[in-house]
Amino acid sequence: MTGRLLVAVFASPVSDALLRYGADLGFRTVLVEPDPGRVPASAPADVACGSLAEVEGELVGGSADVVVTDHHRDELGEVLRDALAVPTRWIGVMGNPRHEGPHVAALAALGVPAAEIARVHRPIGLDIGSRAPAEIAVSTLAGLLADRNGRPGGFAHGG
Repeated sequence: MTGRLLVAVFASPVSDALLRYGADLGFRTVLVEPDPGRVPASAPADVACGSLAEVEGELVGGSADVVVTDHHRDELGEVLRDALAVPTRWIGVMGNPRHEGPHVAALAALGVPAAEIARVHRPIGLDIGSRAPAEIAVSTLAGLLADRNGRPGGFAHGG
């Protein structure tokens, strides 16, 4: 897994778990939090940054997985627009699959074409009934690993 970058966007309990477990799985991890006041004191200095532009040099060859952990933030559209504009492997936003995500309208309002908006995955992770932040992080990381390895995830195994 060398060279894989996991970018957790917005400081939250889910991003805390993603960064912790992602590092254990061999990801290089980065927290993107536009509001410096929301960066937890426990975040290592080399992990937190204010924007994707600060890590753009690390987004080489489309090897980054970007996970947006809060779909209610005012910066949602701008952050996703920026993520779509740099070489990423995968972009996903947390949210309830029964409702259209607010990212769709936010990106459309910024003039992002529908084909680009469609690149944003929602919901994220494997469907394991996740509710708690750690469960959401585990399902997300399992889904990223399955996707990266060309597997569908879940318990269906090919012969």
